Amino acid sequence: MQQVESVKSVDHLDSIIQGDCVAAMSRLPANSVDVIFADPPYNLQLGGELSRPDQSTVDACDDHWDQFDTFAAYDAFSRAWLTAARRVLKPNGTIWVIGSYHNIFRVGTMLQDMQFWILNDIVWRKTNPMPNFRGRRFTNAHETMIWASPDPKGKGYTFNYDALKMANDDVQMRSDWVFPICTGGERLKGEDGKKVHPTQKPEALLHRVLMSSTKPGDVVLDPFFGTGTTGAVAKRLGRHFIGIERETDYIEAARARIDAIEPGQAAQLTVTTGKRALPRVPFGAIIENGLLSAGDVLTDSKRRWKAMIRADGSLIESGEAASIHKTGARVQGLDACNGWTFWHVEREGKLVCIDDLRAIYRDAMGSAA
Repeated sequence: MQQVESVKSVDHLDSIIQGDCVAAMSRLPANSVDVIFADPPYNLQLGGELSRPDQSTVDACDDHWDQFDTFAAYDAFSRAWLTAARRVLKPNGTIWVIGSYHNIFRVGTMLQDMQFWILNDIVWRKTNPMPNFRGRRFTNAHETMIWASPDPKGKGYTFNYDALKMANDDVQMRSDWVFPICTGGERLKGEDGKKVHPTQKPEALLHRVLMSSTKPGDVVLDPFFGTGTTGAVAKRLGRHFIGIERETDYIEAARARIDAIEPGQAAQLTVTTGKRALPRVPFGAIIENGLLSAGDVLTDSKRRWKAMIRADGSLIESGEAASIHKTGARVQGLDACNGWTFWHVEREGKLVCIDDLRAIYRDAMGSAA
């Protein structure tokens, strides 16, 4: 069973902390979270009941936690939780914030003012949005997510490009995502048949968020945990979660929901990666580890050019010494060349690409680790 933990607990992983999100985050360890997914109050500013044309009442979000007296009060609240979130986020972590037109532009301004670097804005287009009953506006059919890094110069954040491309039939994943709103069996309801939470997010949305920006074992913080969609998806995908929530009813629903989930096995959770995600290997390491030797001769796949390896990892060709990349570019008359795939070495009468030797070295590194 998931626990409702005190914020003083050392072991806060995979638990729900009950209380104010700013206070709770201020007592979590600094730089301890890989990704934050935040679904803060939208400050919808609803006045009075919303009715359908048949005069039935719409079950809209009019809860006390979404009500602020002024925009200034909402801005102060947003700055407070973003400041607390930044402290617990790792330097190479990222934050996701979802909102509607009521709040997302205000939050986006604050993120930039606080020197977060916006990586993308994602449009979640709803296939089944609530109609505009009064016919005075466009149907509000989307929400916006901002994905940001705490460091404008940060490059070490996780983005599982190849996994998303694989999921999208080998086409780059776009920034417009199409999902239905949470309905049917996924929508949590109380004994009275009413929704437990008015703005429960679909698990499909969180699945893509976590698949894109986390790795198995990462820690995901949701400071507005609600009924636990983030925790449910994190557990299923082999990620750790920390939830923060004030409302007891939401916590109880989230705890029961997450308890019922069986986490995936390691083999199922492996994230597809491309070469850009592999550890860098200098050409000199191939020589140092005996996969190639000084004096070996490299050639291209058609045996048009030859170059000799020197002990320092450079190639000598026509009296000029340079790296495998620069030498490959020069002999072809090009501005650039991937020397790993261009150069080959003869082994038992056959040409072997030196990139295959790099793969052997990487496998050995992984086994040693």
